[in-house]
Amino acid sequence: MALAHAIFYSYTRHINGFAAKLADAVAAEMAKHPKVVSVFLSKEKKLHTTHSWEFLGLEQNGRIPPNSIWEKARYGEDIIIGNLDTGVWRESKSFGDEGFGPIPSKWKGICQNDKDARFHCNRYFNQDYAVHKGPLNSSFYSARDKNGHGSHTLSRAGGNFVAGASVFGFGKGTAKGGSPKARVAGYKACWDGMGGCYDCDIIAAFDMAIHDGVDMLSVSLVAIGSFHAVQHGIVVVCSDGNEGLVDVTLQNAAPRQIVVGASTMDRDLSNYVVLGNNKRFKLISERAKGLPSDKLFTFIRTLDPKKVKGKILVCLNVRSVDEGLQAALAGAADIVLVNLPEFGNDHTTDRHVLPASVITFNDGYYNLFFTFTRHPVGYIKRPTTEFGAKPAPYMAALSSKGPIHITPEILKRRIPFNSISGTSMSGPYISGIAGLPKILHPDWSPAAVQSAIMTTATTQDNKKQQILDASFTEATPFSYGAGHVQPNLAMDPGLVYYLTVNDYLNFLCALGYNKNVISLFSTNCTYTCPKNAIILVNFNYPSITVPKLSGSITVTRRVKNVGSPGTYQARVKTPQGVSVTMAPKSLKFINVGEEKSFKVNIKAKNASVTKDYVFGELIW
Repeated sequence: MALAHAIFYSYTRHINGFAAKLADAVAAEMAKHPKVVSVFLSKEKKLHTTHSWEFLGLEQNGRIPPNSIWEKARYGEDIIIGNLDTGVWRESKSFGDEGFGPIPSKWKGICQNDKDARFHCNRYFNQDYAVHKGPLNSSFYSARDKNGHGSHTLSRAGGNFVAGASVFGFGKGTAKGGSPKARVAGYKACWDGMGGCYDCDIIAAFDMAIHDGVDMLSVSLVAIGSFHAVQHGIVVVCSDGNEGLVDVTLQNAAPRQIVVGASTMDRDLSNYVVLGNNKRFKLISERAKGLPSDKLFTFIRTLDPKKVKGKILVCLNVRSVDEGLQAALAGAADIVLVNLPEFGNDHTTDRHVLPASVITFNDGYYNLFFTFTRHPVGYIKRPTTEFGAKPAPYMAALSSKGPIHITPEILKRRIPFNSISGTSMSGPYISGIAGLPKILHPDWSPAAVQSAIMTTATTQDNKKQQILDASFTEATPFSYGAGHVQPNLAMDPGLVYYLTVNDYLNFLCALGYNKNVISLFSTNCTYTCPKNAIILVNFNYPSITVPKLSGSITVTRRVKNVGSPGTYQARVKTPQGVSVTMAPKSLKFINVGEEKSFKVNIKAKNASVTKDYVFGELIW
């Protein structure tokens, strides 16, 4: 009875478990039970447009051409996208249902609107938040989004067409999601502006989304519970985290989910500061207006209100929103945030309380003028929307990096592209794009969708050069993963690297889990670990990673033909210090669905190659 009273979630639909508030000793004793897979502490997780779809190739000059995958896949019509986040603001035009038919029969969900009669067909989960932070105000007992994060992410994945969208009049165009005719469902598992997303609430949301019948899950946080969704054929897309200033910071490491990083696109919301010496340099901003040119404003570096009032304040870009708030309180007219070296050319957009702009670390005008001028003065011009910026994309400094310390054999498998304020905003793009092949290829598994997106991505920018990082040095697959997504090509990849649920279970066997533990959370009750030891490098993933290569190793991969009959020739860009041999060098397919295997022998030419990672490419 005491345990029953402590339970605040019982997962009974597709996840077998419960969440309870327990003493450490009780939890430790429970963990010893042979039928308990694991006992873990519930931890708080943090939450990680108009031109972007043209940048991704789905539009041309503001129009959707007949050969766009949007046309072919009917804009993701009636695909159901679930979003685990801070909820939804239902009245947003992005979620208007004009022109939609009846709700698809596959939807098994309900409408949960305990305290908000105007709010329909979304759910909320707050029991674990209440355990950690105390009861919520009753007005929050709704899936309504009072933060904005969830509405933003869901609109990027499945938002309807909204004409005339802009930010302060800039970037004008028609906003829409990746699957603008999809059905969307919000699962509110995050409860305050700083995140407030607890493991047990996230698991409850996963369990309910599986029950409700979603096709896709967009999760802009750590996707605990994703295995159960993938078992039921649900594609799970999640962000990789915003800790990219150092390596080995990837937060979503499981190979069953598509992990998305952040990069830039070829549009800037730019303005220019004109200095007293008539030099000017570019700023990145979402300000509504500039500062008058007939008055020169003093640039200062102090928060003394007597000196700050009416001036342009120059600060290092450490905690930009906080700095902007302090500048506003001191009476500053404007703030210019100078990137630290580790942020390089990054220009992440934040919501400021006064006009604010970002200047790159590499801008020589700042270094020269502000260093050698005792009383620098200037004004800031009105912003404009500029297209064709190069290079684009390049990786955002905040985007988390590989390798994965738990399974270094699995390369960081993520797709980067435009982000406004973090990888949270990049993931939903892939969620929307991933809904399109489900229309054209309803029989594709989550692994097939993932493979198609990864193997058709590009590692080049719009200058046909290697994708760069925020400091404009060459990035590596630990930053950009498979590359920059190309949605039109992803719909017809030719070959896919396929994985079954048993392959994922074999992966767990290779990590040391035994049959008894695996059977407790797998729907396959007859599964047993293979008699022969599983070699992780042979996990049939669309990448090959060999940590600590010594001598040589032969890796096996399997591919399935999902396109027209034809012959594929292998092309290899060999990593430095390594020799690569393919067998066979060509694959001939006669039928759709035909499967073939190939082997890749990788040999180190000398011992020094093992000191660091080197990278190459295999293209069919």
